[in-house]
Amino acid sequence: MKRILLTLSALAPLSGAAWAQDIQPQPSPMPPSIEAPRDMAFPGQITLQVDASDVTRRIDQVRETIPVAGPGPMVLLYPKWLPGNHSPSGPLDQLAGLVITANGQRLEWTRDPVDVYAFHVDVPAGATSLELRYQYLTPTEDRVGRIMATPEMLNLEWNTVALYPAGYFSRDITYRPSVTLPTGWKFASALDGASRAGDTVSFAPVSLNTLVDSPLLAGRHFKQVTISDSPVPVRLDIAADSEADLAASPEQIEAHRSLVRQAYALYGSHHYDHYDFLLWLSDEMGGEGLEHHRSSEDGTEPGYFTDWTHSASERDLLAHEFTHSWNGKFRRPADLWTPNFNVPMRDSLLWVYEGQTQYWGYVLAARAGLWTQQEALDAIAATAAAYNERIGRQWRAVQDTTNDPVISERRPLSWRSWQRSEDYYSEGQLIWLDADTLIRERTGGRKSLDDFARGFFGVRDGSYVTDTYSFEDVVAGLNAVTPYDWARFLRTRLDGHGPGAPLDGLARGGYKLVYTDTPTGFFKDNEARRKITDLSYSLGVILNKDGKLTDVHWGGPAFNAGLISGATILAVNGLSYDGDKLKDAIKAGGQLELLVKIGDHVRPVQVAYTGGLRYPHLERIAGTPARLDMILAAKK
Repeated sequence: MKRILLTLSALAPLSGAAWAQDIQPQPSPMPPSIEAPRDMAFPGQITLQVDASDVTRRIDQVRETIPVAGPGPMVLLYPKWLPGNHSPSGPLDQLAGLVITANGQRLEWTRDPVDVYAFHVDVPAGATSLELRYQYLTPTEDRVGRIMATPEMLNLEWNTVALYPAGYFSRDITYRPSVTLPTGWKFASALDGASRAGDTVSFAPVSLNTLVDSPLLAGRHFKQVTISDSPVPVRLDIAADSEADLAASPEQIEAHRSLVRQAYALYGSHHYDHYDFLLWLSDEMGGEGLEHHRSSEDGTEPGYFTDWTHSASERDLLAHEFTHSWNGKFRRPADLWTPNFNVPMRDSLLWVYEGQTQYWGYVLAARAGLWTQQEALDAIAATAAAYNERIGRQWRAVQDTTNDPVISERRPLSWRSWQRSEDYYSEGQLIWLDADTLIRERTGGRKSLDDFARGFFGVRDGSYVTDTYSFEDVVAGLNAVTPYDWARFLRTRLDGHGPGAPLDGLARGGYKLVYTDTPTGFFKDNEARRKITDLSYSLGVILNKDGKLTDVHWGGPAFNAGLISGATILAVNGLSYDGDKLKDAIKAGGQLELLVKIGDHVRPVQVAYTGGLRYPHLERIAGTPARLDMILAAKK
């Protein structure tokens, strides 16, 4: 302390007025901004060659040739804002080994100090092209990211392996793509003009927009089934961990054929010249659900076909992604459309883009026979209960959750029920059920949300040029079906704070949400598939198979007892933990005595809860029209 005092004493003469003469720091000037995209053709075609055959180490080797018009500075961009992700989630951290040459000479590049997705390079005199070499290091384990390659299959998303020149709309840049696959593997993609020479597949020249929108699926165990050929081909392209997992019954394939028919009956149009469901069934490659205009990436579990009875919670996936060809790809919110993949997106209308798609995903799954009507009702019950209990709406409206793709990018949350997440999906679904049943009620059943879908998404049959829309366009589309104060209807539900979720659509549909001590088959199968114990509506927790709490509901009994996500229950009422013992203790009633480990600390916890087990169901309201049944019934 004495030494510090001496130092301060030495500085004392500089105090007072002398300090005021010191110059305060000022911000360093920002570098010049990167050239904005312009709607003009990029001169020449970019060659993109991807060697994806190293599925053991999961490394994609990339060679890219970019023509240049003359010497001078050039900026290359790595795609940042990805359609379907609604966020700046381009996996730049997995790009490595970038070397740029021209005329055989290496050129040094520098990363932009503000936008790290941009690379600056000086093109030398006499150069006609830049040669790029680099790797895309696909994740080797889940903690790094979604597994995209295994010894049995791979999923190539072209945005992960392409750099492109700044200053142009992405639709104005043309690529000649090719990919080298492991020997003997089959593949599928929405890209046109495929020709194969050995293990290398080349495609016809295509715009960068279409390239990024046309991923590839390849595998050792692979089957393609045409599920529609009128008016254009629609294919089910299936890769699996084993040949056995490809075994789909005629009835299962027929349900997928029916999905296409029911979508056409709903929208009255198509906006592609062919469509591919890129479906993989794997315990090893990461699951996915990502929309594209002429295809979708649909990754789920190996038992999708072979354990059909217990895979209900996965069987709306294809219906959801298929709907996006109309809602999201053909018609897209105006503030979500961008001229290239590095201009920020704005997500204000995701409650239409994703919320109504979630609604039609459930409805089409039921209409097609991918779900039984009871499975659809049970799925809706689970959604209604989850969002009716979402206490976070007290401070955060569902409209604000459209910012979550940017805020959290789907990272785990400590208190999801309070923080909220991308609730515009399923709370949006409930809003659209409300709208559908209201239209049916007001028109005596003559009109429905089906009419909105046909009039709003079904226009310009055969075109797949994106058509943007605004909030006012949505309101006008609803008013074209039946006049009403739709702007107020939507804003009340999007900006309100409850209490509870918008469940008027259930009541108007002839059902109410109730709880019993027995789970529905849908709920039980979802628990089994995810290997969890879901006590959301009793203790307010979800636990994994080892007793670790993966979710604790804000304000619930477990929360009030001081439990948090990440804690592990070691014992229940003096007995070592398992999920069934915990359920039995809840059924028996009385205070629960838990032994809990949080970090390195082990302590007893008493949970005051005596309400028994509670699981959501839908119950018919006697004497009311069963409009929800009508909604779920197949269209003729």
